[in-house]
Amino acid sequence: MPVQTFAPMTKDFATFDCDAHVTEPPKIWERAHAYLTKDELEALKATIWWDTESQQLIVNGKAGAGIGSPRRGGIPGTMRVITNAGPGVKHDIQRALNVRNLTPKTALTQEHVAYLDHAGSYEPEPRLRDMDLQGIDQVMIIPTDIDTYPWLQNALGAKAFCKAYNQWAYEYTLADPERLFFAALLPMQNPQYAMEEVYRVAAQGCRVALVRPMDAMGNYPIQPKYEPVWNALEETSMVYGMHPFPAGGNLKPPGYAEQYSGAELIRRTISTSGLQHSFLSNVQNFQAEAALWVTTVLMTGFFERHPKINAAVFEASSTWLSFLVDECDKAYRLYRNERQLPPLKRLPSETFCQHCITGFEGDEAPPARFPEFYRDILAWSSDVYHHDGDDAWRAIETMQQCGLPVADQAKFLGANARRLYNIQAPATVIRERVCEIQRPDWWPTDEEVQAALKPEASVTHR
Repeated sequence: MPVQTFAPMTKDFATFDCDAHVTEPPKIWERAHAYLTKDELEALKATIWWDTESQQLIVNGKAGAGIGSPRRGGIPGTMRVITNAGPGVKHDIQRALNVRNLTPKTALTQEHVAYLDHAGSYEPEPRLRDMDLQGIDQVMIIPTDIDTYPWLQNALGAKAFCKAYNQWAYEYTLADPERLFFAALLPMQNPQYAMEEVYRVAAQGCRVALVRPMDAMGNYPIQPKYEPVWNALEETSMVYGMHPFPAGGNLKPPGYAEQYSGAELIRRTISTSGLQHSFLSNVQNFQAEAALWVTTVLMTGFFERHPKINAAVFEASSTWLSFLVDECDKAYRLYRNERQLPPLKRLPSETFCQHCITGFEGDEAPPARFPEFYRDILAWSSDVYHHDGDDAWRAIETMQQCGLPVADQAKFLGANARRLYNIQAPATVIRERVCEIQRPDWWPTDEEVQAALKPEASVTHR
């Protein structure tokens, strides 16, 4: 059998992956009756339900909604971008497999796609084994179908789903509570329900309350009606987890024409301009939502009204942040006498550094070149098992190439996240990279990978 090899590497500190994904499995719905009241279960069935017979997610009565998270096993001839990036499935490997799929004779079979549909995305034991290979000592798991949940129109159904998902995620972490942690979904459709869920999951030891920063149905998560939720976060010391996402808009109700996200504007621009490249959709979508939320909370004095709240800005890269907070500082100095809002007690940049961390991924080099700014506010995320994910060894390699001191590497890759979440380092630390992984006979050779990286390899001829 082929053997995939990697260069030897070591580390002497514990990593914490602050944003890695699970893929919501059918088990959430199969076991929901054990956690929900009769009314909640009926509302769940009417609001968001996985139909095992048709293998479709039904949301607000619309079949085929979402991005297919519960559909396990993969589809022949495709790459399942939400579960592919397991140990060693680097971007170059994915490129080679995608090139195979351009030709029916070489397209991936069911055997192939099932192998690439990593079980750790659904189950904890395989994930722990993958973490050992990826140099990930601890992880915060986050769901995948983030563009769906804010559009659940029945508030009780939203409450029921969040409760069912959070219970499943909590039980997932019980496989190793020292290494696995979960971020809880909140039913922001109803502030009372969201507040109740904060207290419920906090009692289970949850550290993060997950909120999508978009204006679905007029529910942008900074409005005064959510004060009970913010008060609950302060009382429980849970972190406000802000996670952006591309804005598909497929679940917008008929007749609802309001723009709900900066990411939606980017999607429309791509569509109307005919741009073929995915850079805008896969990068700027996340940054658009994150930048708007950061600006809003800093300039409105959110953290001054709620001084005990800390926040994490997930999956939005981080290079833009230094520019944004600098512009916030300049705007506040320039217009402070013209503000209609109360004066801020400190500069926006100071507030961010006191209350927030921002995520970054391992191939993002600029933060490693600017440690004076990022030293205490940066937290690494693998984004595993999504297609752009990668392991801790890749992040360390990037930092070493930038000459970042080991003490700062340790902060970026674990210490900052543990400080924010108030989590202790694990008793045992992964110190050496596993340098060999056995692969099936159909695994791409080095020659195939190099050929696939050529631009002409992705061109189909008619």
